[in-house]
Amino acid sequence: MSDKPTEVLFAEERRAEIVRLVNEKKKVLVPDLIEYFKVSPATIRGDLRDLEAAGLLKRTHGGAIPSDFVKMGFEPDNQARNVERLSEKRRIAAKAASMIEDGDIIILDTGTTTMELAKLLRDKRNVTAIVNDIEIALCLEAFEGVNVVVIGGMLRKKFHCTIGPFAAGLLSELNVDKVFLGTNAFSVEKGGTTPDINQAEIKKIMVKVATQVIVLCDSGKIGKNSFVQFVRPHEIDALITDDGVDERSLEELAEHGIEVHVAGR
Repeated sequence: MSDKPTEVLFAEERRAEIVRLVNEKKKVLVPDLIEYFKVSPATIRGDLRDLEAAGLLKRTHGGAIPSDFVKMGFEPDNQARNVERLSEKRRIAAKAASMIEDGDIIILDTGTTTMELAKLLRDKRNVTAIVNDIEIALCLEAFEGVNVVVIGGMLRKKFHCTIGPFAAGLLSELNVDKVFLGTNAFSVEKGGTTPDINQAEIKKIMVKVATQVIVLCDSGKIGKNSFVQFVRPHEIDALITDDGVDERSLEELAEHGIEVHVAGR
């Protein structure tokens, strides 16, 4: 390895550098890390163990490789998510929009895919959209045929949405035709999962009050799990994903009775 540190690093700095090296080189070996950082084998093994526990890499025999799993407690904010897999999200949103009929009462969950869905509702008529996302509410405000109900509560900073007991209380009193849920990860074992406990509680209530539950999930999130479950597989009426999903995943979803719509096919 080149560009060795010129000074002794704190443990947090060393671990951050290990993650950088793993992601850059795709594979690092324990002896190389020992030489690079000038620390003991026990120190490096401890670092790798802790970093794997945090979901930041995957240990292998004699070293480490990048993690293939969602970081359980990590969630990119709206600014970061806006640039991720945008074309896939737009295709998913278009498929979801085709499921909304004039006169529907719907819930749009917070998220970048549901924001893309909101943008497509301009020509709908007599649709009532219940939202807890400020940006989605502002988008829908301009559409003559969409009535917007904004759920109040505590604002989750950097995510532009409301959470907490006030939001939960109002949502619990509603009955809606369809809910369109975003998700950070989805698997046939755990269903939809998210890193934030408070966000999960709001999503659970959205599921309970809806006649139809529709999950919007790009293919990069399928087969992965995050921290908290908010919807179980058998509670889902449909899952919409993009054409990047592999056939094995489609077979697993079908085996568990999940109706899948592949946008772009």
